Amino acid sequence: MSRLQYYQRIFGAYVIPGKSQLTFWHETPRANPNTSVHQLGEYYMLFAQKADYPGDYDSAGIPMLNYHGKIGLQYNPVAIAQWGLGNHNLFCQTQNGERQKKFLAASDWLCAHLEPNSHGSWVWNHHFDWEYRSPLKAPWYSALAQGQGISVLVRAYRETRAASYLEAAERAFTSFRKSTHEGGVTFTDARGNLWFEEYVVSPPTHILNGFIWAVWGVYDYFLATQSSDARNLFAMAVSSLRTNLDRYDLGFWSLYEHSGTLLPMVASPFYHNLHVVQLRLMHRLTGDEIFARYADKWEAYARSRAKRTRALCYKSAFKLCYY
Repeated sequence: MSRLQYYQRIFGAYVIPGKSQLTFWHETPRANPNTSVHQLGEYYMLFAQKADYPGDYDSAGIPMLNYHGKIGLQYNPVAIAQWGLGNHNLFCQTQNGERQKKFLAASDWLCAHLEPNSHGSWVWNHHFDWEYRSPLKAPWYSALAQGQGISVLVRAYRETRAASYLEAAERAFTSFRKSTHEGGVTFTDARGNLWFEEYVVSPPTHILNGFIWAVWGVYDYFLATQSSDARNLFAMAVSSLRTNLDRYDLGFWSLYEHSGTLLPMVASPFYHNLHVVQLRLMHRLTGDEIFARYADKWEAYARSRAKRTRALCYKSAFKLCYY
């Protein structure tokens, strides 16, 4: 993608509200105060605005995102999962049958669209090319989609006891048992840290928000099944996050990923705030104070006008150099 095309995509997304994929993603991040950390219940984040996504839907009522240009309208498994989780939360809070219907529609879509990749791992594919620094060619899959799809399906099983939901979650979970080289979504670095990769590229980039969301999917699978594999994977991922948080801290802002580039990929204000919310929830899930400390530190960064300005300068320079 050229710089002109990149800025056209961003400009078009923000000046045509309700008609772009960005209108779905950029809901203000909020933790769900009603969630339980020891049993399956409401999802950890609210996703209330995503539950009422104002964009396009197909004839079955499933949301589709508008990427404009050659990509156009597409199903995005992550968006469908988050839409479903938002509606599940609202159903739990209101007992509104329409909310449950939408949640189960997302669950059914995820069951129907889980498919084996070339290595035999069951994944939710994105059936459109995506311009990352290493272009992702369709079909491509993601630990983020795997984790959040599982989070939907185990809740659907809890609500309905329909075996098809748990069976699909079990198939999707196999991707966490395999490395990215084997068709899965895990990567173990030279220091023994275990990562779940939002984008499966080489070298891996360890996108922070996607890693944490995937971790929650593994944790939800453990809560639903008491799987020892899930318990061990969760513990290893939490250890990786704890050990590497300092590598995401620039001293004035958080990093979006480990880009491996001369200029670091600084998080946008949206993703920086998302990191804070995710770390607070990691503190609730694990009781580990390091997550609360970094959440406090990064929240303080966001209150500083000088630090926000510095982060914006870094972010702009990175986009000009690498996109």
